[in-house]
Amino acid sequence: MISKRTLLLSAGGLICLAGTRPARAQLPPISMAQHDGFMRLAIEQGRRNPAYPFGAVMVRPETGEVMARGVNNSRENPTLHGEIACMNDYVRQHGNQGWTPLVLYTTGEPCPMCMSALVWAGIGGVVFGTSIDELRRVGFNQIEIAAKTVVDASPFYHGLLLGGVLQSETDHLFLERKKN
Repeated sequence: MISKRTLLLSAGGLICLAGTRPARAQLPPISMAQHDGFMRLAIEQGRRNPAYPFGAVMVRPETGEVMARGVNNSRENPTLHGEIACMNDYVRQHGNQGWTPLVLYTTGEPCPMCMSALVWAGIGGVVFGTSIDELRRVGFNQIEIAAKTVVDASPFYHGLLLGGVLQSETDHLFLERKKN
Protein backbone atom coordinates (compact mmCIF):
# COMPACT_ATOMS: atom_id res chain seq x y z
CA MET A 1 0.00 0.00 0.00
CA ILE A 2 1.41 3.39 -0.97
CA SER A 3 0.52 6.22 1.40
CA LYS A 4 -0.04 9.90 0.60
CA ARG A 5 3.47 10.76 1.72
CA THR A 6 5.12 8.59 -0.94
CA LEU A 7 5.53 9.07 -4.65
CA LEU A 8 3.87 7.17 -7.44
CA LEU A 9 5.21 5.70 -10.62
CA SER A 10 3.77 7.00 -13.88
CA ALA A 11 4.50 5.91 -17.43
CA GLY A 12 7.13 8.63 -17.72
CA GLY A 13 8.82 8.14 -14.36
CA LEU A 14 8.24 9.19 -10.78
CA ILE A 15 5.93 12.01 -9.82
CA CYS A 16 5.34 13.71 -6.49
CA LEU A 17 1.87 13.57 -4.96
CA ALA A 18 2.44 16.78 -3.06
CA GLY A 19 3.42 18.60 -6.25
CA THR A 20 6.03 20.61 -4.40
CA ARG A 21 9.11 19.24 -6.15
CA PRO A 22 9.87 19.20 -9.87
CA ALA A 23 10.72 15.85 -11.43
CA ARG A 24 14.43 15.22 -11.78
CA ALA A 25 15.16 15.45 -15.49
CA GLN A 26 18.63 13.90 -15.06
CA LEU A 27 17.15 10.49 -14.14
CA PRO A 28 15.86 8.32 -16.96
CA PRO A 29 12.37 6.81 -16.62
CA ILE A 30 12.57 3.68 -14.49
CA SER A 31 10.02 0.92 -15.09
CA MET A 32 8.35 -0.90 -12.22
CA ALA A 33 10.12 -4.08 -13.37
CA GLN A 34 13.47 -2.28 -12.97
CA HIS A 35 12.46 -0.98 -9.53
CA ASP A 36 11.50 -4.52 -8.51
CA GLY A 37 14.81 -5.93 -9.76
CA PHE A 38 16.88 -3.34 -7.93
CA MET A 39 14.81 -3.78 -4.75
CA ARG A 40 15.47 -7.53 -4.89
CA LEU A 41 19.19 -6.69 -4.80
CA ALA A 42 18.59 -4.60 -1.66
CA ILE A 43 16.66 -7.52 -0.15
CA GLU A 44 19.65 -9.79 -0.85
CA GLN A 45 21.82 -7.34 1.09
CA GLY A 46 19.30 -7.24 3.93
CA ARG A 47 19.41 -11.03 4.27
CA ARG A 48 23.09 -10.69 5.22
CA ASN A 49 21.91 -9.44 8.63
CA PRO A 50 19.03 -11.72 9.72
CA ALA A 51 18.30 -9.68 12.89
CA TYR A 52 18.35 -6.23 11.22
CA PRO A 53 17.66 -6.83 7.51
CA PHE A 54 18.10 -3.23 6.41
CA GLY A 55 19.88 -3.64 3.08
CA ALA A 56 20.65 -1.10 0.38
CA VAL A 57 22.11 -0.85 -3.10
CA MET A 58 22.98 2.23 -5.10
CA VAL A 59 22.49 1.94 -8.85
CA ARG A 60 23.02 3.89 -12.02
CA PRO A 61 19.54 3.30 -13.50
CA GLU A 62 20.37 3.97 -17.15
CA THR A 63 22.89 1.09 -17.17
CA GLY A 64 21.66 -1.03 -14.26
CA GLU A 65 25.16 -0.96 -12.78
CA VAL A 66 25.30 -1.50 -9.03
CA MET A 67 27.63 1.19 -7.73
CA ALA A 68 27.57 0.27 -4.00
CA ARG A 69 26.05 -2.11 -1.47
CA GLY A 70 25.39 -1.97 2.24
CA VAL A 71 23.72 -3.76 5.11
CA ASN A 72 22.95 -2.62 8.63
CA ASN A 73 25.94 -3.02 10.93
CA SER A 74 24.78 -0.90 13.86
CA ARG A 75 26.29 -3.33 16.36
CA GLU A 76 29.71 -2.12 15.17
CA ASN A 77 28.69 1.53 14.93
CA PRO A 78 25.20 2.94 15.68
CA THR A 79 25.30 5.07 12.52
CA LEU A 80 25.93 2.13 10.18
CA HIS A 81 22.39 1.70 8.95
CA GLY A 82 22.08 0.01 5.56
CA GLU A 83 21.92 3.31 3.68
CA ILE A 84 24.96 4.78 5.45
CA ALA A 85 26.94 1.55 4.92
CA CYS A 86 26.00 1.75 1.23
CA MET A 87 27.05 5.41 1.02
CA ASN A 88 30.38 4.55 2.67
CA ASP A 89 30.90 1.74 0.14
CA TYR A 90 30.20 4.17 -2.70
CA VAL A 91 32.70 6.73 -1.37
CA ARG A 92 35.36 4.00 -0.95
CA GLN A 93 34.93 2.96 -4.58
CA HIS A 94 34.12 6.25 -6.35
CA GLY A 95 34.90 9.14 -4.02
CA ASN A 96 32.50 11.74 -2.73
CA GLN A 97 31.18 12.73 -6.16
CA GLY A 98 28.67 11.79 -8.84
CA TRP A 99 25.64 11.26 -6.61
CA THR A 100 23.02 13.00 -8.76
CA PRO A 101 22.41 10.30 -11.41
CA LEU A 102 22.18 7.53 -8.79
CA VAL A 103 19.22 5.91 -7.07
CA LEU A 104 19.46 4.18 -3.70
CA TYR A 105 17.17 1.20 -3.07
CA THR A 106 16.60 0.22 0.54
CA THR A 107 14.45 -2.41 2.23
CA GLY A 108 13.11 0.02 4.86
CA GLU A 109 12.13 3.67 4.69
CA PRO A 110 15.23 5.73 5.55
CA CYS A 111 15.27 7.10 9.06
CA PRO A 112 15.82 10.87 9.45
CA MET A 113 19.61 10.39 9.84
CA CYS A 114 19.91 8.34 6.66
CA MET A 115 17.51 10.47 4.61
CA SER A 116 19.37 13.61 5.70
CA ALA A 117 22.69 12.08 4.61
CA LEU A 118 21.19 11.18 1.23
CA VAL A 119 19.82 14.71 0.84
CA TRP A 120 23.21 16.24 1.72
CA ALA A 121 24.87 13.97 -0.85
CA GLY A 122 22.36 15.13 -3.48
CA ILE A 123 21.45 11.62 -4.60
CA GLY A 124 19.01 11.57 -7.49
CA GLY A 125 16.48 9.21 -5.96
CA VAL A 126 15.58 7.01 -3.02
CA VAL A 127 13.30 3.97 -3.29
CA PHE A 128 12.18 1.96 -0.27
CA GLY A 129 10.02 -1.05 0.53
CA THR A 130 8.68 -1.08 4.09
CA SER A 131 7.46 2.15 5.71
CA ILE A 132 8.60 3.49 9.07
CA ASP A 133 5.06 2.91 10.37
CA GLU A 134 5.21 -0.78 9.43
CA LEU A 135 8.72 -1.14 10.91
CA ARG A 136 7.34 0.22 14.19
CA ARG A 137 4.35 -2.13 13.99
CA VAL A 138 6.62 -5.21 13.75
CA GLY A 139 8.77 -4.12 16.68
CA PHE A 140 11.60 -1.91 15.42
CA ASN A 141 12.28 1.30 17.31
CA GLN A 142 11.98 4.13 14.79
CA ILE A 143 12.02 7.92 14.97
CA GLU A 144 8.59 8.99 13.76
CA ILE A 145 9.79 11.33 11.02
CA ALA A 146 9.00 10.18 7.49
CA ALA A 147 11.61 10.41 4.72
CA LYS A 148 9.19 12.70 2.86
CA THR A 149 9.23 15.10 5.83
CA VAL A 150 13.03 15.35 5.58
CA VAL A 151 12.80 15.92 1.83
CA ASP A 152 10.12 18.59 2.27
CA ALA A 153 12.31 20.36 4.87
CA SER A 154 15.18 20.53 2.33
CA PRO A 155 14.18 23.14 -0.29
CA PHE A 156 17.53 22.74 -2.08
CA TYR A 157 16.96 19.02 -2.71
CA HIS A 158 14.99 17.88 -5.74
CA GLY A 159 15.59 14.13 -5.69
CA LEU A 160 12.84 11.59 -6.10
CA LEU A 161 11.28 9.45 -3.37
CA LEU A 162 9.27 6.28 -3.97
CA GLY A 163 7.89 4.01 -1.26
CA GLY A 164 6.16 0.66 -1.19
CA VAL A 165 8.25 -1.11 -3.86
CA LEU A 166 8.00 -4.87 -3.22
CA GLN A 167 6.52 -3.94 0.14
CA SER A 168 5.01 -7.40 0.73
CA GLU A 169 8.48 -8.95 0.34
CA THR A 170 10.26 -6.39 2.49
CA ASP A 171 7.49 -6.51 5.12
CA HIS A 172 7.96 -10.29 5.26
CA LEU A 173 11.73 -9.84 5.59
CA PHE A 174 11.28 -7.66 8.68
CA LEU A 175 8.42 -9.70 10.15
CA GLU A 176 10.38 -12.98 9.89
CA ARG A 177 13.69 -11.56 11.10
CA LYS A 178 15.80 -13.47 13.61
CA LYS A 179 15.03 -11.98 16.99
CA ASN A 180 17.89 -11.91 19.48
